[in-house]
Amino acid sequence: MRQLLNTLYIQTQGTYLSLKDENIRVEAEERPPVMIPLHHVESLVVFGNVMMTPFLIHRLARDHKSVTWLTEQGRFMARTETPVSGNVLLRVAQHGCACDAERTLAVSRFFAAGKLQNQKQTLMRSAREALNDDPNLLRQAARDINGQIGCLPLAKTVDEVRGIEGTAARIYWEVFPLMLRQNRDFFWLTERTRRPARDPINSLLNFVYTVLANDCASACQSVGLDPQMGFLHALRPGRSSLALDLMEELRPVTADRAILTLINRQQLTPRDFVLHEGNTVTIKDDARKLILAHLTERKKEEVTHPLTGRKTPLGLVPHVQARLLAQHLRGDRAHYPPYLHR
Repeated sequence: MRQLLNTLYIQTQGTYLSLKDENIRVEAEERPPVMIPLHHVESLVVFGNVMMTPFLIHRLARDHKSVTWLTEQGRFMARTETPVSGNVLLRVAQHGCACDAERTLAVSRFFAAGKLQNQKQTLMRSAREALNDDPNLLRQAARDINGQIGCLPLAKTVDEVRGIEGTAARIYWEVFPLMLRQNRDFFWLTERTRRPARDPINSLLNFVYTVLANDCASACQSVGLDPQMGFLHALRPGRSSLALDLMEELRPVTADRAILTLINRQQLTPRDFVLHEGNTVTIKDDARKLILAHLTERKKEEVTHPLTGRKTPLGLVPHVQARLLAQHLRGDRAHYPPYLHR
């Protein structure tokens, strides 16, 4: 359970972190220092201009606690690589699978199937809460995505799997604004774009996906997997392809639902964004803190894991899925079972 809730996020600019006995000492301007026991922290994520002493970095590395550096806007910059845990034979098996086209295709199908199923589930849930003609449009989109799920077993290459996933993504994002019930004109999404964000929804998605990707990378490393050696996502230098694979099935039910909830509850409003020249959008500091607090609370929510049948905190699901993938790669499980939200 230590991996679940104990990620420490430092967002206040100019914060200074140091090691004090068995604590992280947090100092910020005009605020009294705060002492956080090291044993309460599993990993550390810092945004922008946050300083820390080498002694603290060394101690965190020695304790296998990662540090992730993001820009003030939440873009990933760097992450410490602590000594590898787990059996080296697992990584040999992982790399062997990645070099086997048939096995890579099979794993990729399950990652994509999990994502599409959870997209469908998110659309159906929103359809039950929507008004006017929106429920019919959302249900139709869910049926269209279900059709794409049926195409996955027919895919002969990973590129074909990516094409099916891309078609489903277009269907999903076209109706995504229909799941919003507040400030729809301001939050309307014309298309999914990465960086720089051209509208408020994309700025939110980029930020929340960065947080989720960091959680998935930590989950991979916690069981001894190589976060960069993925299957569905193409391999690129410096890219955590496996973490992105693992994140796919979790996006709709964790990140997307969090954004929908915050907007529909009017906890996020147009006042929380800054529109810049060049048609770019950023999220204000207080709004980012609100989002992080909401994500932390969501991690405490218990869900019934479809494979184990046990109540599992949502924040622990990436770690459960990483272990299930490791079991498959070692040959202990016939296939990788994606997380299907209920």
